[in-house]
Amino acid sequence: MKTWMRKKAIGLDTIADHHRLKPTLSWWHLVALGVGAIVGTGIYTLVGVGANMAGPAVIVSFLIAGAICACAALAYAEVATMIPASGSAYTYSYVVLGELIAWVVGWCLILEYSLVVSAVAVGWSGYAVGFLQSVGVDLPIAITAGPHAGGLVNLPAVAIVGVVAGLLALGSKESATVNAVLVVIKIAALVVFVAVALPHFDAANFKPFMPNGFAAHAVNGVQIGVMAAAAIIFFAFYGFDAVSTAAEETKNPGRDMPIGIVGSMIVCTLIYVLVAAVAVGAMPVAEFAKSPEPLALILRQLSSNTAAAVVGAAAVIALPTVILAFLFGQSRIFFVMARDGLFPAALAKVSPRTGTPVRITVLTAVVVAILAGLVPLDEIAALANAGTLVAFVAVGACMLVLRKQNPDAKRVFRTPAAWVVGPLGILGCLYLFFSLPTVTHVFFVIWTVLGLALYFLWGARRLDREAA
Repeated sequence: MKTWMRKKAIGLDTIADHHRLKPTLSWWHLVALGVGAIVGTGIYTLVGVGANMAGPAVIVSFLIAGAICACAALAYAEVATMIPASGSAYTYSYVVLGELIAWVVGWCLILEYSLVVSAVAVGWSGYAVGFLQSVGVDLPIAITAGPHAGGLVNLPAVAIVGVVAGLLALGSKESATVNAVLVVIKIAALVVFVAVALPHFDAANFKPFMPNGFAAHAVNGVQIGVMAAAAIIFFAFYGFDAVSTAAEETKNPGRDMPIGIVGSMIVCTLIYVLVAAVAVGAMPVAEFAKSPEPLALILRQLSSNTAAAVVGAAAVIALPTVILAFLFGQSRIFFVMARDGLFPAALAKVSPRTGTPVRITVLTAVVVAILAGLVPLDEIAALANAGTLVAFVAVGACMLVLRKQNPDAKRVFRTPAAWVVGPLGILGCLYLFFSLPTVTHVFFVIWTVLGLALYFLWGARRLDREAA
């Protein structure tokens, strides 16, 4: 069999101790990791972005994106309990679909996680700089913006990546516990928003409900419509796949992985739809649609400056939980691909003290810190969505292939109506993929071609190197 067609056998007992991750996480760590990844920039900023594209029907955009992600989450939960190894969609694809597809999926996940961590770090820098200005501390633009924005380097963005990477290096349990505390804080801030804004709810703000139509279409070069908003809002939901990267570090993956994946999706979908509905009802869409901080703006317009300050401060606290979850996930994807020989094996070393891949975590942090500090991310951020959608399609396909090839295999968690949920998830993800801007498709093709070139130059030849 050709190398690129080879499938991976799962057997954690055959992995050397220095390549094996330490199981320390419980189900509540996983739920907090998922909520920490999902509830972040999505709800604090994308309510405005989505409303600008879909009008009050942004609520429908949230529901559609959430429903598609729910289908993917159910597929993830079933496959993750059958293949309880680190690596998420990359590992599942390697076991079920073969090495080449697994490489493409892993390459897409690296793209997704790198861009998400970098973009959120830049977003956190903006909030942090704004907060410092509000208390009389003005930092020079030279150290708060990259070269594309008139500065030298976005130092706060680099710093927050370093802090989070340091926390991850201490140990998975320790970082997950800190993450859980921060998640509680940001959920509390959203409760404050709903409590303050809900009394101002006015149904008239929902008319006209769908001013830009349902399907994605371009007007003056800008994508609008409910599905265009859903394709962008999708960014706000997909943090649950970071949970699946923790399978190998979970004490009881058969029980805890479904709770972590599905539980975090249910919690976050309810939060998103509620907050979006209250936001639209409290103020006409046109007044907050283009704001980078729509929730805080709404509260200020309602003369609730204290509540606005609480929500703004919570954003500064909340965004590092997104960085933590995705940096965790990316380091595990890199780690497993190195353990499989698709990257240099020296990167797949686990610290004997913490049981975590410190070496690959540091390397990952350096890469995303460079992106966050120096690279203009605005035009390529949607690439994260493209990479994630490919991974979700692959996991849905893995679930269906396993149902066909191994119908009697033990399934701790079974996706209900799998032959409905699986195809709906796959088709929904493909629809969202083609609803992305054309420039995103072009960049994605370039990224994929680069990945395939690297695979055939390095990954596919590793057996020849090992034999030599």
